[in-house]
Amino acid sequence: MADLDGQVAIVTGASRGIGRAVALHLAGQGATVVCTGRNREALEETVALIASEGGTAEWVNFDVSDADAVKGAIRDVHQRLGRIDILVNNAGITRDQIFVRMKPEEWHGVLSVDLDGVFYVTQPVAKIMMRQRAGRIINISSVIGMMGNAGQANYAAAKAALIGLTKSLARELGSRNITVNAIAPGYIETEMTAGLSDEQRASLLKTLAIPRLGTVEDVAAAVGFLAGPAGSYITGVVLNVSGGLYI
Repeated sequence: MADLDGQVAIVTGASRGIGRAVALHLAGQGATVVCTGRNREALEETVALIASEGGTAEWVNFDVSDADAVKGAIRDVHQRLGRIDILVNNAGITRDQIFVRMKPEEWHGVLSVDLDGVFYVTQPVAKIMMRQRAGRIINISSVIGMMGNAGQANYAAAKAALIGLTKSLARELGSRNITVNAIAPGYIETEMTAGLSDEQRASLLKTLAIPRLGTVEDVAAAVGFLAGPAGSYITGVVLNVSGGLYI
């Protein structure tokens, strides 16, 4: 597939997990992918994987919660590559704690990356896309932002806010041929779920309509759909990729 030939995509949090899979998928569709994150070595691994499969990618090392660093990096990418067609806001963290014991730094730490970081990255990219009169913005939210989860009030709040931001931007930017959508993954086979015990995994599978954990490729395929030609008339949507965890 080469649906994205000539396009430039930025994927935040591309050093591992969902972000790495998304970067690989978009590169496989022909896009030049700019992989961003805080772990330089892991980003280099992602870029090397893409190159080994015949794709084109580069890495940019920055923290999405650092507004000045983000602004400078986006400006540099645009100057070098000439355009930005796709933005995937994937970078995120968790700091789980029951609400009554949650410390302010645990609350603000999650919101600064999972929500503020999306603002810092998306604003300069949206300005570029508006001048281009075209673009695709895809925010990686979570079913936790739709259904809530004990011990994750900070994460749920950030991911729910991301859905509201997605719908608002879809209304603001649609006239410039920019689509804005969100993907809400459920339980995905990543480092976060690798530590589940057999008992926890069995209990979790009972809550799913499709009795398996999702893969990072499942999420990446959804991103590819929204970023490609088939997604041109879809905006303001939250695509639930959770195997029926939340229906």
